[in-house]
Amino acid sequence: MIGVIVSFATGLILCWAATPLLIRYLVAHHFGQFIRQDGPTQHLTKRGTPTMGGVVFILATIVAWFVGCFVNGGWPDWSSILLVGLFLGLGLIGLLDDGIKIHKQRSLGLHAGAKFLLQVLLGSLFAALALTRSNEHGTTPGSTFISITRPTGINLAIGGVGVVGVILFIIWVNFLVAAWSNAVNLTDGLDGLATGCSIFVFIAYAMIAVFQNTQSCWGSTLNLEGCYSTRDPLGLAVFCAGLVGALVGFLWWNASPAQIFMGDTGSLALGGAFAGLSVLTNTEFIAVIIGGLFVVITMSDVIQIGVFKATHKRVFRMAPLHHHFELKGWKEITIVVRFWLIAALFAVVGVGLFYAEWVTKLG
Repeated sequence: MIGVIVSFATGLILCWAATPLLIRYLVAHHFGQFIRQDGPTQHLTKRGTPTMGGVVFILATIVAWFVGCFVNGGWPDWSSILLVGLFLGLGLIGLLDDGIKIHKQRSLGLHAGAKFLLQVLLGSLFAALALTRSNEHGTTPGSTFISITRPTGINLAIGGVGVVGVILFIIWVNFLVAAWSNAVNLTDGLDGLATGCSIFVFIAYAMIAVFQNTQSCWGSTLNLEGCYSTRDPLGLAVFCAGLVGALVGFLWWNASPAQIFMGDTGSLALGGAFAGLSVLTNTEFIAVIIGGLFVVITMSDVIQIGVFKATHKRVFRMAPLHHHFELKGWKEITIVVRFWLIAALFAVVGVGLFYAEWVTKLG
């Protein structure tokens, strides 16, 4: 368990120390952010701020995860390897998107169709591999059973893991990856907003993974009725701790006024990590509560577009939701801090519901 603490400390120190080096490099090469012209006018002053900052916390997290696994006495497990692959892969897609924006001198990057195709290919590979390499207890990292706080009785593979079940599982995982990566991407609109909210989300998942490790069905738990069949919870906890540490280090430089933005490089990677964790910890539906702020912000965009197409009227002054409050006159830092608090409350409620479900198994 000491590896979890070491991973957090390593991620924090590496990212805090390396981010100013990346800032200087990006400034020297004029790799700056382009701002949408229809957004709040005060954002135009942010034009040219270094972007692609997600690179530094992605790399810091991977190093921290590897160090944490080594401290725990072994090589990384299969579940966290898959998670890191999804995290890194989506980060690379975001990096390509950010690179095109900079090269083309515009706020739109990779073509939507190409981005979607790359996400589907990566999500499909992750899903397929998640159903391979079962441990000595016959458990694979992913499960074709739909899960809330643990697998339910609803199996996508009726009668066993056949071709149809695998295909349905791949479709389900791709939906989660697309939904969460785009949700975090929409949230990344104010200085430090997505970073701070993600810290609370991944703290919640670190706690869940640690608890699943202590209450593992093949561990020393005495509560066999409420035990968890997660394949490699400790490795997932190490990853989450490293990511939280890296995000804290990054937030030092990303908080208002931001000296660097995470860009699509960071937001897509964070969304992918969140989706991957929900699959690997069998918490796909409780994730909707844990990441509740991401859901609220995404729904504000969906509502705005849907209502405008139907009635040509706007529900919000501007979507996503944080821009609505900007146009109402709220200061950016006020919006960010209040949204952080809401994100923290969602995470606490999600973890509380997760724990409450376990308590019911004791009775």
